[in-house]
Amino acid sequence: MADQSTQSIHIEAAPAEVMAVIADFAAYPEWAGGLKETSVLAARDDGRAERVRFTLDAGIVKDTYVLQYDWAADGLSVSWELVEGQTQKSQRGSYQLRAVPGGTEVVYTLAVDLTIPMIGLFKRKAERVVMDTALKGLRRRVEGRD
Repeated sequence: MADQSTQSIHIEAAPAEVMAVIADFAAYPEWAGGLKETSVLAARDDGRAERVRFTLDAGIVKDTYVLQYDWAADGLSVSWELVEGQTQKSQRGSYQLRAVPGGTEVVYTLAVDLTIPMIGLFKRKAERVVMDTALKGLRRRVEGRD
Protein backbone atom coordinates (compact mmCIF):
# COMPACT_ATOMS: atom_id res chain seq x y z
CA MET A 1 0.00 0.00 0.00
CA ALA A 2 1.31 3.44 -0.96
CA ASP A 3 1.86 6.10 1.69
CA GLN A 4 -0.48 9.06 1.44
CA SER A 5 0.74 12.67 1.19
CA THR A 6 -1.35 15.78 1.77
CA GLN A 7 -0.77 19.45 0.95
CA SER A 8 -3.03 22.49 0.90
CA ILE A 9 -3.12 25.92 -0.71
CA HIS A 10 -5.27 29.06 -0.56
CA ILE A 11 -6.77 30.22 -3.85
CA GLU A 12 -8.43 33.63 -4.23
CA ALA A 13 -11.59 32.37 -5.92
CA ALA A 14 -14.87 30.70 -5.05
CA PRO A 15 -14.92 26.89 -4.74
CA ALA A 16 -17.05 26.57 -7.90
CA GLU A 17 -14.38 28.43 -9.92
CA VAL A 18 -11.64 26.17 -8.54
CA MET A 19 -13.64 23.01 -9.25
CA ALA A 20 -14.34 24.19 -12.81
CA VAL A 21 -10.58 24.31 -13.47
CA ILE A 22 -10.05 20.91 -11.80
CA ALA A 23 -12.81 19.42 -14.02
CA ASP A 24 -11.39 20.92 -17.26
CA PHE A 25 -9.12 18.01 -18.19
CA ALA A 26 -8.56 19.25 -21.75
CA ALA A 27 -6.68 22.26 -20.32
CA TYR A 28 -4.39 20.28 -17.93
CA PRO A 29 -1.41 20.26 -20.35
CA GLU A 30 -1.49 24.08 -20.21
CA TRP A 31 -0.95 24.29 -16.44
CA ALA A 32 -0.27 20.88 -14.86
CA GLY A 33 3.47 20.25 -15.02
CA GLY A 34 4.59 17.18 -16.96
CA LEU A 35 1.21 16.35 -18.48
CA LYS A 36 1.50 16.26 -22.26
CA GLU A 37 -1.94 15.00 -23.21
CA THR A 38 -5.32 14.22 -21.66
CA SER A 39 -8.35 12.48 -23.08
CA VAL A 40 -11.77 12.00 -21.48
CA LEU A 41 -12.75 8.38 -22.16
CA ALA A 42 -16.13 8.40 -20.40
CA ALA A 43 -18.36 11.08 -18.90
CA ARG A 44 -21.36 11.18 -16.62
CA ASP A 45 -24.77 12.46 -17.73
CA ASP A 46 -23.93 15.88 -16.25
CA GLY A 47 -20.79 16.12 -18.41
CA ARG A 48 -18.24 15.52 -15.66
CA ALA A 49 -15.46 13.14 -16.65
CA GLU A 50 -15.62 9.64 -15.17
CA ARG A 51 -12.57 8.14 -16.84
CA VAL A 52 -9.56 10.11 -18.14
CA ARG A 53 -6.34 9.03 -19.88
CA PHE A 54 -3.19 11.03 -19.11
CA THR A 55 0.18 11.06 -20.85
CA LEU A 56 2.91 12.14 -18.43
CA ASP A 57 6.47 13.10 -19.28
CA ALA A 58 8.15 14.37 -16.13
CA GLY A 59 11.79 13.77 -16.98
CA ILE A 60 12.76 10.34 -15.70
CA VAL A 61 9.14 9.34 -15.08
CA LYS A 62 7.03 8.76 -18.18
CA ASP A 63 3.64 7.07 -18.08
CA THR A 64 0.30 6.74 -19.78
CA TYR A 65 -2.43 5.98 -17.28
CA VAL A 66 -6.19 6.08 -16.79
CA LEU A 67 -7.96 7.43 -13.71
CA GLN A 68 -11.57 6.82 -12.60
CA TYR A 69 -13.21 9.89 -10.98
CA ASP A 70 -15.90 10.21 -8.32
CA TRP A 71 -17.43 13.71 -8.00
CA ALA A 72 -19.16 14.68 -4.75
CA ALA A 73 -22.75 15.88 -5.13
CA ASP A 74 -21.98 19.08 -3.16
CA GLY A 75 -19.34 20.13 -5.72
CA LEU A 76 -16.68 20.49 -3.05
CA SER A 77 -14.62 17.34 -3.62
CA VAL A 78 -13.46 14.89 -6.21
CA SER A 79 -11.54 11.68 -5.75
CA TRP A 80 -9.87 9.32 -8.20
CA GLU A 81 -8.27 5.92 -8.51
CA LEU A 82 -5.92 4.37 -11.04
CA VAL A 83 -7.57 1.81 -13.32
CA GLU A 84 -4.75 1.39 -15.83
CA GLY A 85 -1.08 2.35 -15.81
CA GLN A 86 2.35 1.41 -17.08
CA THR A 87 4.69 2.84 -14.45
CA GLN A 88 2.16 3.05 -11.61
CA LYS A 89 0.75 0.11 -9.67
CA SER A 90 -1.75 2.31 -7.88
CA GLN A 91 -2.81 5.91 -7.47
CA ARG A 92 -5.49 7.32 -5.23
CA GLY A 93 -6.08 11.00 -4.73
CA SER A 94 -8.54 13.74 -4.00
CA TYR A 95 -9.15 17.47 -3.98
CA GLN A 96 -11.25 18.75 -1.07
CA LEU A 97 -12.43 22.37 -1.32
CA ARG A 98 -13.57 24.57 1.53
CA ALA A 99 -14.81 28.15 1.28
CA VAL A 100 -12.74 30.42 3.53
CA PRO A 101 -12.58 34.22 3.87
CA GLY A 102 -11.04 35.55 0.67
CA GLY A 103 -11.37 32.37 -1.37
CA THR A 104 -10.98 28.61 -1.15
CA GLU A 105 -8.73 26.26 0.76
CA VAL A 106 -7.76 23.33 -1.47
CA VAL A 107 -6.51 20.14 0.19
CA TYR A 108 -4.79 17.73 -2.20
CA THR A 109 -4.21 14.14 -1.08
CA LEU A 110 -2.20 11.69 -3.16
CA ALA A 111 -0.93 8.13 -2.77
CA VAL A 112 1.10 6.60 -5.60
CA ASP A 113 2.80 3.23 -5.83
CA LEU A 114 5.18 2.70 -8.74
CA THR A 115 6.14 -0.50 -10.54
CA ILE A 116 9.80 0.59 -10.43
CA PRO A 117 11.62 0.38 -7.10
CA MET A 118 12.33 3.75 -5.53
CA ILE A 119 14.01 4.58 -2.21
CA GLY A 120 11.43 5.98 0.21
CA LEU A 121 13.24 9.32 0.64
CA PHE A 122 13.28 9.94 -3.13
CA LYS A 123 9.68 8.81 -3.50
CA ARG A 124 8.45 11.22 -0.80
CA LYS A 125 10.45 14.07 -2.35
CA ALA A 126 9.00 13.29 -5.79
CA GLU A 127 5.45 13.23 -4.35
CA ARG A 128 6.02 16.61 -2.67
CA VAL A 129 7.30 18.11 -5.93
CA VAL A 130 4.33 16.69 -7.91
CA MET A 131 1.82 17.99 -5.37
CA ASP A 132 3.50 21.38 -4.99
CA THR A 133 3.65 21.82 -8.78
CA ALA A 134 0.00 20.78 -9.20
CA LEU A 135 -1.30 23.09 -6.46
CA LYS A 136 0.70 26.12 -7.60
CA GLY A 137 -0.31 25.48 -11.22
CA LEU A 138 -3.95 25.21 -10.16
CA ARG A 139 -3.73 28.50 -8.25
CA ARG A 140 -2.09 30.30 -11.19
CA ARG A 141 -4.71 28.94 -13.59
CA VAL A 142 -7.70 29.84 -11.38
CA GLU A 143 -6.38 33.27 -10.45
CA GLY A 144 -5.51 34.01 -14.09
CA ARG A 145 -1.77 34.29 -13.60
CA ASP A 146 -0.53 31.77 -16.18
